[in-house]
Amino acid sequence: MMLLTAGTRGDVEPFLALARHAASRGHEVRLALPDDADAPDGVDTVALGLDAGRVLSPAGRTPWSLAHHVRAEVRPAMRRMLAAAVRETVAFAPDVVVHHPLILTAPMVADSLGVPRVLVEFAPVATPSDRFPAAGGPTATRDLGAYNRLTYAVPRTAARLFDAALARAAAELPSGRRPAGRRPSRATLMAVSPALLPRPDDWPERVHQTGAWYGEAPAAASDPVVGAFVGGGPFVVASFGSMATGDASARSDTIVTAARAHGLRVLLVTGSGGLALPAGRHDPDVLAVRSVPFDAVLPLATLAVHHGGAGTAHAVAWAGVPAVVVPVTADQPFWAAQLHRQGVAAAPIPLRRLSAGTLVPAMTDALSRRERAAEVGRAMRREHGVHRALDVIESL
Repeated sequence: MMLLTAGTRGDVEPFLALARHAASRGHEVRLALPDDADAPDGVDTVALGLDAGRVLSPAGRTPWSLAHHVRAEVRPAMRRMLAAAVRETVAFAPDVVVHHPLILTAPMVADSLGVPRVLVEFAPVATPSDRFPAAGGPTATRDLGAYNRLTYAVPRTAARLFDAALARAAAELPSGRRPAGRRPSRATLMAVSPALLPRPDDWPERVHQTGAWYGEAPAAASDPVVGAFVGGGPFVVASFGSMATGDASARSDTIVTAARAHGLRVLLVTGSGGLALPAGRHDPDVLAVRSVPFDAVLPLATLAVHHGGAGTAHAVAWAGVPAVVVPVTADQPFWAAQLHRQGVAAAPIPLRRLSAGTLVPAMTDALSRRERAAEVGRAMRREHGVHRALDVIESL
């Protein structure tokens, strides 16, 4: 079984959970992942030549700087990744290819090897529906009615920007060229909790909504310093992942100020620059760490403030913790709106409007949703998504 993923922590950890569960059931598994992902113990992995953090961190936000970043960083990284995905899959010769939507070469390598292919989505971007717009599009938070289905053309159009890279990657195939035509995926695994996004009635039967994917092992032990902090009274978990847009220190100060207004301490998970504690600052009610095992600390938290990525959104909801979501880009506005609709988060705060004046009342709103968040968390913990996903793969 060849597993191919790209992106940040929320894209890697579910595939890692699937890899470990598949291995526990006797499958030979190889996981291809970004170079900057933490190397997991006990899993056969290969690198894809992609530094996801670097690709997602442009030096500026002006049109010129973004265009330069695409030319200098994004396109070369995608070329390396797409070619590596073909090369590593051919070398492994799997019976099935399971892949993230960003691995655009997965269809042609599966077709070339004559094996089934399974697409994995952590938000609806490739499976159209009339019931809501594509998660990553510019209208992700607005119900466009009859026009919802049209929004799914946006990610397909974006993928065409890499047609030249796909053609170049075909040289890694045994035949040296792309197979004629393209067979559809045998199945789509929608690794999304129905407690957060109820299944629409127009998804085809080949789309299996499994619930989110988590490992079955007990929560990892936290660092003793983290353990002492979370045991010291009510606290907020704040995480913006790799969303380094804007002033990360000012964003952290805003969260700390708002938390103090509610008598809460703050665990700042700085990630890849999403949050930052100013140098030399050592407040006893604030602890800054680069990373923590969410399954160990979130269930103990009173509240979460986060950017709304699919992985973080599911992890917070799974823990039964209410949230304030400050979306930045991609599928984050979609999940921010969806969490609010399901009653587990306050109304989203756009990043440009984040201030103590907006965050304090949003925290008040979120704290009033603790009972609903706990109910949703209990439902999600009964889903066992990674088991259902592997059942589907084995059925092929």
